[in-house]
Order: sequence, then structure tokens, then C-alpha cells
Amino acid sequence: MGGFASSYCQRVLDYDLLDVFTDQLFTGNPLAVVHGAGDLPDTRLQAVANEFGLSETAFPLPPTHPDAHYRLRIFSPTGELPFAGLPSIGTAWLLASRGVIPSGVVVQQTARGLHEVTTTPNGAELAGDTPSVGDYLDAGPPANALGLFLSDVDGHAGVAGAGVDFTFLPVKEDAVARAHPRQDLAGHVPGRGLVPVHFAGGVAHVRMFRVSGGEDPATGSAALALGVFLVDRGLLPPEGEHRFSVRQGVEVGRPSTLECSVTAVGGVATHVRVSGGVVPVAEGKMRV
Repeated sequence: MGGFASSYCQRVLDYDLLDVFTDQLFTGNPLAVVHGAGDLPDTRLQAVANEFGLSETAFPLPPTHPDAHYRLRIFSPTGELPFAGLPSIGTAWLLASRGVIPSGVVVQQTARGLHEVTTTPNGAELAGDTPSVGDYLDAGPPANALGLFLSDVDGHAGVAGAGVDFTFLPVKEDAVARAHPRQDLAGHVPGRGLVPVHFAGGVAHVRMFRVSGGEDPATGSAALALGVFLVDRGLLPPEGEHRFSVRQGVEVGRPSTLECSVTAVGGVATHVRVSGGVVPVAEGKMRV
């Protein structure tokens, strides 16, 4: 009997499931937030993320930097991420709603450093990392990687980032839905993913195909990078603060809305922010 009982004496952690970048259940991008896992080894954190199988699983922890309110580790099913928008926004909102951190402006610590997050009753806004822009790319390889033609391309492809780099391919409106990535996507584009985008009237219709495989319903770090890209390509004015919206996830049945702002000086993006709503879906316990 002792052996039988001991086999079930396992530690139990609380977790929450959230839908992020939406105001409706079962839309947006789902996120798992697992609490109290600070002393678990990386292999076990990875195993927990694999168990959920979501694009990202967040582990909020006590900060190690004196200026941070909390620390966040982020795991995808394939490895740890230094920074991401979905878990940053979802976790900040959840912790503020529970009174773990103050409401309003807080400082989040990730492997990339410190980031300002502003929580609201219905969601949160994340400030991106230092903007960066890569060289223009030949549109042929990324278009081919998505099963598209050069006639579908509507601008110069390239890489941009504000914490995480992505490859952007401007395309005509109907081409966004027709994009179908090759299995060997990682060998054809730099960055975390390939983003076909159609931008018009202050609204970007995007999809994000991860080089590791799969499609995101909503990608906060890609929305931040898109603001940098739009300013660099002259699709947003070269001076001042500009707002735009990102529509994503429709093609995978998880419609999402990401609200963004970018500040430009001399045709260069200097600051970018992304915000979204958060909807609580479930609470549970996990044996680890």
C-alpha cells in the first residue's frame, strides 16, 4: 500500500487558460499560465508546455531584477522563448486581476530584459524592445515558400523586429488567405516566422507561419515588428505617433484583434506598442 500511495504523492500546480487578443471566448490565441513553478528544472517546464501543446505557456516567477514587478519565462512546444507578446499581455492582466501585481504600469522581466506593461480591466498593452530593420529581401523565395506567385506580391519583403525578428511579405488582399506554407519553411526565411501582410486603411490583415511549424492565431511580437516594418517601407508617415490594427486568426477559426501604435522619427520607428483584450477560460491543477 505504501508504494501505491507514494506513486501518487506528486506536486500539484495551479494553472489558468486564457484567450488573448480578443473579447470573446474561444477566439484569439489561447495561453496557459502555470503558477509556482520557479523551482522546477527546465526539462520539466518544457514538459508542461508540451502537455498543453499551445503556441506558448507562461511561467510567472519572482523577479531577480530590483526594478521588475515579476519575471516571466515562456516556453513553446519546441523550446524556451526570450520574449513574446501573447504571454506578456495575458500574464500581466491575470496577475493584476488577482492582485499579485499592481494595476496600471508595471515592469516585466524576461530573458530579453525589462519591458513596460500597462494593464487595464479588460487586457493589457506591451512596449516592444528596441526596433530593428534588416535588408530588403528578394520576394521570390518567401512567396514560393507560401505557395504564392510574384504577381501576388505587393511590396518589398524584409525582416524587422522589436524583440523578435520576423520576415514580412507584403501581398495583395486575396493572397493572404491563399498562403499555404511549405514544410521546410525554416530553410527559406530568417526570423521566427513568415508573415504575409496586406495593409490598407490603417488595418493589417496578416497570418504568421512559424518556422518551427504551425500557424499562430495572434502574434503580439509580430505585431510589434510590423509597426517597425510599416514605417521603414513608408506605409506609415515618417514622423509622429501612428495607430493601426492587426486582424489575424480568421483562417484558423480564431479571429483576433491586436491594436498597435508606433512612434517614428525621421522615417525610423523608435517605439512600438501592442495591446489586446484577455478573456479567462478555465482554471485547473496540474501534477508535475
